[in-house]
This record gives sequence, structure tokens and C-alpha cells, in this order.
Amino acid sequence: MRRVVLWFAPLTFFGFFFFLPLLRILSVTFNIQVISNARLLTTAEVVSFTIYQALLSTLLTLLIGLPTAYLFGRHDFSGKSVLKALTAVPFLLPTVVVAAAFNALLGPRGWINLGLMQLLELKAPPINFMGTLSAILLAHIFYNTTIIIRIVGNAIANLDPRLEQAARSLGADARQVWLKINFPLLIPALLTSTLLVFLFDFSSFGVILLLGGSGYRTIEVEIFNQAIRRLDLSMAAWLCLIQMFFTVVISLFYSKSSSGRVTQSNPQPVRATIRKSRTPGESLFLVGMILILVTIYVLPLAALPLRSISRLEADRGQRSAVQYGLTTVYYEELVINRTDSLFYVPPMQAARTSLAYAAITIILALGMGFPAAAALARPGRLEGVLDPILVLPLGTSSVILGLGFIITYGKWLASPLLVPIAHTLIALPFVIRTLQPAIQSIPDRLREAAAVMGASPFQVWRFVDWPILSRATLAAGTFAFTVSMGEFGAALLISRPEFPTIPVAIYRFLSQPGGLNYGQAMAMATLLLFITLIGILLIDKVRLQGNSVI
Repeated sequence: MRRVVLWFAPLTFFGFFFFLPLLRILSVTFNIQVISNARLLTTAEVVSFTIYQALLSTLLTLLIGLPTAYLFGRHDFSGKSVLKALTAVPFLLPTVVVAAAFNALLGPRGWINLGLMQLLELKAPPINFMGTLSAILLAHIFYNTTIIIRIVGNAIANLDPRLEQAARSLGADARQVWLKINFPLLIPALLTSTLLVFLFDFSSFGVILLLGGSGYRTIEVEIFNQAIRRLDLSMAAWLCLIQMFFTVVISLFYSKSSSGRVTQSNPQPVRATIRKSRTPGESLFLVGMILILVTIYVLPLAALPLRSISRLEADRGQRSAVQYGLTTVYYEELVINRTDSLFYVPPMQAARTSLAYAAITIILALGMGFPAAAALARPGRLEGVLDPILVLPLGTSSVILGLGFIITYGKWLASPLLVPIAHTLIALPFVIRTLQPAIQSIPDRLREAAAVMGASPFQVWRFVDWPILSRATLAAGTFAFTVSMGEFGAALLISRPEFPTIPVAIYRFLSQPGGLNYGQAMAMATLLLFITLIGILLIDKVRLQGNSVI
């Protein structure tokens, strides 16, 4: 009965707002009577490009991620913890912020193009970065390298050094040690991280839409185009079915590889395998990798806030004479309706809407996450079946989720509650993974001692459980808040035009011509960037030691 009570609310929520929309998508797909040759051709083109860009992005991410994983797994240097934390920041950044950051650095009005125009006295930007495949690939590297670093880097750090020492004593050189000892032990971690990166690249939406432009269409983007721009729900549902098939297949491979992810553990402290650079070659490798990481991560993030406070003559159309100056005009313009449009939504209204959605998401996510985490803390056969189900939203496209809401609850789209419900589904796996270790860490003997001394169940919870759970609850709530503030795909489909979120408002500004619109997009993206950074820092500060959701 206790398990039934704990699982009732989470499973009911998942049933109504996750599985039912997915089933409705399937039903619409199977109602298609004829799939024309044009549709089949469109499907083939979209699927082939989706797989191509995901494979290429994954290979490039491995090219950067594996040396970086070795750097963090075996080398000690000043600023290591800060640099490692910096590589993890993009994982929770909204796609619109990443797009705005790369736009501020390499876009037509970006710092590099403006600098080259002034240096070379050009009237047009010399670098065409936005709307190219290179922009998509670089953004995917920016996002997903941390997955390789965390999984493979931790596996490298935990390799048993006695195996290497035994191989050395038998005459093996460094190359033979890595090929015959370390590499076979790292295969499970390599396979797991590679599949996870490919899954995120395959289901990418915001990066393709904002940085790739109309010239590149993945399954996710085409679902959005068919459902919203062409109002062809049957074609969108057909693409959703294909997307879900690939997602399930990749997820099954990932689950199988992660279940067998066993690395020969290090019986000594991890510190024993990490050392300072000893040779000139190691020092060169260290300096080179740090420069690469700073270029990839620091420059785009620094370009965004700097661009939001810079007034350039190029913004007024005088591209031949770029002049720089500091200003707060873009932030001031966030509260002004210059065009007196009846359909204009002030950006500050979008901020209030996002905050309201985030507050509702926190309440719903904690309300569903606590009972699920409590049940998983004392797992049985039922929990072994339900645990993988709870993480399905992480592998499900937010665009598919939004389309499922449109098909299933179309008559309720006037209600603003659908957006925080969608945000809750996306945030819930993070919340559960944060709360579960904290609940498991509560010693039963403390509860029993309190009960023996006459404490009521409420007093046991208040004086024993809550002091232990409070930090994890704050971290889980912050996760829900951060995910809700930055979610883009589902909100773009189901949010009402008069109630856009901050990411949707940024997308609108970036889609409109003019320097003022561009500057306001930079200002809003900067605000969202700092909100996300504060959330990440708070999560790292209050989470339990060793508790990681990645």
C-alpha cells in the first residue's frame, strides 16, 4: 500500500501528460491513408541529414573531449576545478543563449567580424558563420564535450594504477599500456558517453533552428515546420514516429552499455593517479588543451554580455565606420514598445511569465519527485521497472512533447498551465536523481531513536528527515527552476503568443532585422545567462558530496 501511495501521483502525471500525448501521436500517424512520394523524399532527406550531422558532431566532440578527459583524469594544474566547472556550464544553458553567444562572437554584428571590418576597412562581414554547418557543429561541441569529460575522465582517474605498474614491470612501454591495458577497460565508458552525445546531437532542435537557419533541416526542425508553419499535423506525427523509433533504439543501446559500465576501480585515492606535468611534451599538451578550452568556452560566453552593453555605429547602419561605446540602451529598450504594436509583448512581461512558469514547475516537480524518489530509495521489483520510465523525457524531444500536447490537449492551449506541465516532465528526472541519494542517506536508526523518544511521524520528519533533505531539496528546486527558465522547444510550440517565455522572446528578437532588435536579444540572453550561472553555482554549492545527475 505504501508503494501504491508513493507511485500514484507520479505515474498518473506521466500517464496523462507523457504517455497519452505519445500515443495520440502514434494514432495520428497510423491514420495517414497515403504517404506521397514527396513526403517520402522529404523524410529521407531530413533523416539522412539528421544522422549525418549527429555523427559528425559526435566525432568532433570525441576529438576535443577525449584529450580533455585525459587532461582532467591524469593532470594536476592551477585552476583545474574552475576550468572543469566551466566546461559543465553549457550543459544547462538554454539553446537561445548559446545561439546568442556565438552570434555575438562570430555573427554579422559579432566582435570578430566588426573587428575585421574596421581593421581591413570592409563594408560587409568577412566571416559567414551563422546559418552554416560549422555553426551547428561548434555549438554541439560546446554543449556536449562535458559528457565525455565527466564519464571518460572519471573512468581514467579511477583506473587501478597497479595494472599499469605490473605491465611496466613486464616490459610494456607507454603505448602498449594504453592499447592493451587502459583502452579495453575504458571501452564501456567510451561507448556510453558516445551514445549519449549522439542521442543529444540527434535530437537537437534549438541549435539547428537558431544557428543553422532555413538551409538545414533535422527531424526536430521539420516537425516544428510541419506542425506550426504548415499546419500539417499528419506529416509532423509521421516524423515524430521516426524520431521516437531512433530514440528508443539509441536509448536501448545506451542502457545496455551503461549497465555494463564497470571500470577496474582504483583501490588508492584518485589523487594517486593525478600528477603534475613532468616533461616538456606534457607541459605543451597541458598549455595547448587549456588554450583550446578557453577559446571554445570563455570567448562565446564573454562576448555575449560585452555585446549587450556596447553601442556600435554598425547598429545604426553605418557599417563602414564602426565606433564603440558603452551603453545601457538595450536594457532600457526592454520595457519600451517603440512600434506601439497591439501584439507587442514587453520583454519584462516575458521575464515575469518565465518566473511564474518556473515557480509552478518547482511546485509540480517537487510534488512528483519526492514520492518517486522515496520509492526508489527503497527499491523493489516494481522500482526496477519504473526507474527507466522516469528518465524517458530526457531522451524524448521537447518538440515531440509539444506536438503531443497540441494533438491531445489542443482545446486547452488557451490555458497557460500546459507550459509548466511540459517543463515539469523535462525537469522531473533531474529532481528525482537529486532527491533519491539524499533520502537514501537518512539513517533508519535516527528515525527509530526519535520514535522511541516519543516523536510523532511529523516530528520525525521535521527534526530528522528535513535537516538532511533541505540541501537536496534546494538543489532539486534550483534544477527545476533552471530547466524551466531555459526550455525552448516545447514552449515555442505551446506557449500563447501573449505569454512568451524569455527564450521564445529572444528567438523573436533574433528573427527580426535591425540592430535594436539584435541588441535587445543580446540583453535578454545575458540576463538568462546569469540566471543559469547562478543556478548552476547554487546547485554545486548545496548538493550532497558525490551526488551527480550527469
